[in-house]
This record gives sequence, structure tokens and C-alpha cells, in this order.
Amino acid sequence: MQIFDSELCARCKGRGWCGEYCRILSKIKQFFPKTKTHFSGSSPPEVFVGREGYPIVNTGILAPQEYGETEEMSMPEIWYEKNLSIQDILNHRSQLIYSRFKSRITDARQEKKFLSEMQEISLASKSVSTEIFLAKPVKVHALIDKHVPLIGNPAPLKKIRLEENPKVEKKVDYLVYDTDVKSAVSMKELYQSKIQVSNIIKILSAGMLGLKKNRKLVPTRWSVTATDDTLSKFLLSKIRYFPEIGEILLFNSEYVGNHYEFLLLPDKFSFEVLEAKMSGSVWNPFSPRTVVMQDYEGFSGRKTYAENVTGAYYSNRLALCEYLEKIKRQASCLVMRECRPEYYAPLGVGILREASRDAFSKQPEKFNTVEEALWQAQKRMRLPVSLFRNRSWLLKNYGKQTRLSRWF
Repeated sequence: MQIFDSELCARCKGRGWCGEYCRILSKIKQFFPKTKTHFSGSSPPEVFVGREGYPIVNTGILAPQEYGETEEMSMPEIWYEKNLSIQDILNHRSQLIYSRFKSRITDARQEKKFLSEMQEISLASKSVSTEIFLAKPVKVHALIDKHVPLIGNPAPLKKIRLEENPKVEKKVDYLVYDTDVKSAVSMKELYQSKIQVSNIIKILSAGMLGLKKNRKLVPTRWSVTATDDTLSKFLLSKIRYFPEIGEILLFNSEYVGNHYEFLLLPDKFSFEVLEAKMSGSVWNPFSPRTVVMQDYEGFSGRKTYAENVTGAYYSNRLALCEYLEKIKRQASCLVMRECRPEYYAPLGVGILREASRDAFSKQPEKFNTVEEALWQAQKRMRLPVSLFRNRSWLLKNYGKQTRLSRWF
């Protein structure tokens, strides 16, 4: 059993030293499909565009060797709704075969072998029956990355046939064929039409949005962040004009070893994420110390990528912005995440987006002071809340500026 990509476990960094003893792959190796070069099944639908070798990248379709409604193998929205365990999700992911081929990113504008079928699948809202012929047997490999769920079983694609016409939502069909609309505008319109964020990510990744001359394949890792970032910026363009919340609010959620506390303060919009990766968790498996990652932005936003927290930063921000847009208020928000030892395999930032959304679907706890709110959060947290409070840029600056309300 081997491993590919440069972001695997913290011990081997993707070099394959862990081999049969990889603590992630050892839990799912019995679920990997038997080697085949010809199979049929229903793609969830899912496509994947790699980033290694950019601008010539691996591109492909994921499908299991079974028919039916296979969306549960692909959609973080469904995983969270059904409260699936890490093992459940890994079992699903290990059944998908990644039938891949090389593409230049600019091939998205042309009729290319295999690429047309991949793009058709990317547009689908339901699973698509597919027949696949592989040039070589499937290898038992797995790509494990912070941003996307496990991608396994790669094999070179020889031939593909769609056994049915993909079901495509009208709004998706309309915007894909409108080559005079910028991708950001198209993403906003799809979102407003209730197209799932996971589906928007796939459509963007397949190079099916934007001006005709600019359309390109987008590595899936990048399209995840681009989608969350674009949609939250769209919401923020309205949120920054809303009045501030009137009291201190606290929200929380927990899923598969990821515990969140969202502290909202009456102030102009600002945002900070502090992630504590506890000893034994997926990205800190061997160090006895907790590793803390931090990124933040003020009212004017960020000009650089959140390189410490990475994709989760933008997924958390989107969930917050959805809540603020709903209540027509703005606020300053501190996100405190405990990545606990129970989170032993990364499932992509999609589950973190859904956990964050769930937190904001609940009634908030209300407090008179920040200290009272932090004390309440401490009751649910394993780490000392001072670890977050002492590092927080947001809390250090909160209340320092004199406000007009002081005289009214």
C-alpha cells in the first residue's frame, strides 16, 4: 500500500514511510475494491482536478462499482446531516475509483477526449450511471489532504461512457452556457438559486464558469477555497452596512472530534480563527504539545491568503456571513476550534463548513461580558480557554476604541 501527494500524515509528509502502518489507511484497506479494468457504477457525481505538475494536471471522475443514489459517498452536507462517523465516511470514500487522465488547464475551453464527459458529470445534481474502462488496474493509493476528502484508487482512464443523461438544474445549465458572465457573478447566482456549495465547487473546478476566454480547470483544492471566499465576500458587501449586534453571543458545535466555539461581539465586522491542534489529532499526531494556528482580518478584509488556518478559515467565514446576513447585523467574531485526537483522518473542509453552519442554526447563549462568555465556553472545551484569549488579536483590540454609543 502506497501513498501519493505531498500532504499526508505529519510523520512521513507523503513519502510513504508509513506503508502498511499508516494509521489512516490501515483503517480502510479492507474496503478498497478488487482490481478491475472495466466496471460500471453511479458517480456521486464527483470529479477531481489535481494540482501537481500545474498547468498540466491529473483530472478525473470518481465512481464506485455499484449503481444507485451514491451522493452519500461525496457530499459533506449529507455526512453532517446523517451524523456519519469518520469510519463511515472513509468506508464510502475508499469505494470510489479515481479514473484519471492528464489535462492542460486551458483544455476546459475545448472539446477534449474524456474532458467533455468529466464536465457533464460535474454539472449533475444527482448520481450519473457510468461505464469505465481503465488502461491499467487500480492501485491502492490514497491522497489525503486538509481541503478535500480522501481520494483513492487511481488508475489511467482508457474509455468512458455515460449510460444516462446527467440531471442538471436549470440555473446551472443557463450559467454554464452563458460565456459572457464572470465566474464570481455566476457563483453568486448559483448560490442564490440554492445550489449546494459542494456542487458549485465541482462546476468551478471543471472550468465551466466565467468568460469563455478565461475558462480553465481549477485544482479542486483551490476551487474549495475560491468558492467559500467568493460567496462570503458577496455576503460581506451587504453585511458591512448592517447595524451591529446589541449583545455578546456564543454559539457552539461539535463533529467527529472538531469542537467549535463562535464568540460574537458588538462591533464592526472583523474575523479571527484560532485552531488548536491537540496532540494525537490528524495534523499533530506525535508531538506532546498543542499547536495553535491563527489568521484574522479587520473591517477592510484580507489582502493575502490565510496560510496558517488555510481552507477552514474561509469555510468558517462563509457560515458566519450566512448567519449575519440572515439577522441583518454585523459583528466581530472569534472562532475557537479544538481539533481533538478523535479526529484522526481529514475529511476536507466541507465538514467544517457544515459544523459551523449548524452552530449558527441554534439559539445563541447571551452574556453581559466577554469573560462570562469565555467561562461558559470553557465548560465545553478541553484546553484552557486562556490559550485562545491570550493569543487573540481580536480580543486584544476589542473595546479599545471609543465608541459613539458611550455618549448616548
